[in-house]
Formats: sequence, C-alpha cells, structure tokens
Amino acid sequence: MPADLSGTWNLLSSDNFEGYMLALGIDFATRKIAKLLKPQKVIEQNGDSFTIQTCSSLRNYLVKFKVGEEFEEDNKGLDNRKCTSLVTWENDKLTCVQRGEKKNRGWSHWMEGDQLHLEMFCEGQVCKQTFQRA
Repeated sequence: MPADLSGTWNLLSSDNFEGYMLALGIDFATRKIAKLLKPQKVIEQNGDSFTIQTCSSLRNYLVKFKVGEEFEEDNKGLDNRKCTSLVTWENDKLTCVQRGEKKNRGWSHWMEGDQLHLEMFCEGQVCKQTFQRA
C-alpha cells in the first residue's frame, strides 16, 4: 500500500535549488530571493486524490490531481509554464512526469522515517529537499 503523505511539512534542507531554478529559466533576482525562503508544504491525500499546497512569503502554489490521470498543470507563480503532468506511484514514491517546454522535468515525494523527501528535476539538474512535520 502506498505511503500516506498527508500533513503539514516544514522545509529542513535544500540541495541544488539554485541549479534547478536555473534549469527552469527563473531570473537572477527571483532565484536569490527564493533560495532564502523556507516554504511550508500542506498535503491532503484522500485515496489517490491529492491536493498539495506550497506556501512561502514570496509565492504560494496549489496543485490538485488524481494518481494515474493526466492533467494540464499551470505553473503560474513558479516558472509560469504550462505542462501536461502524470503522477504515478513507483513503489512508495509518488512520482510526477511533466511534459512541456522543458525536458526531463518532474518530481518525486516519498517518506523516510518521519521525514518527507522531495526530489525535483529538470534538464539534468536535481534539487533534493527534506521536510519535517510541523
């Protein structure tokens, strides 16, 4: 059975966020500000239906999806691109593949102990983040 990722999560660590943002084409000033933020992630999981909200003092982002169903994603407030996304379970990892202007783009969420892990990737750049329950 897939992991339950529900909860409110605070960022503990972030590795290569700047490289990931550079791959997305995010401007210099926004990258410098975003790198300093400590976002909070709120995940609501109801079976295979998810709502994931990422909140920071700079921007908030909300995405809703059902595992296994392709959807159009508008990354307004992130890199402002639209893409077609598909989220699936790969064992206990919730994995998203995003098809659009940027190549090899997506993310994975999974639990290790009491921590939530997020790996975001785009065009060869990988950002690894770790979150702790709030």
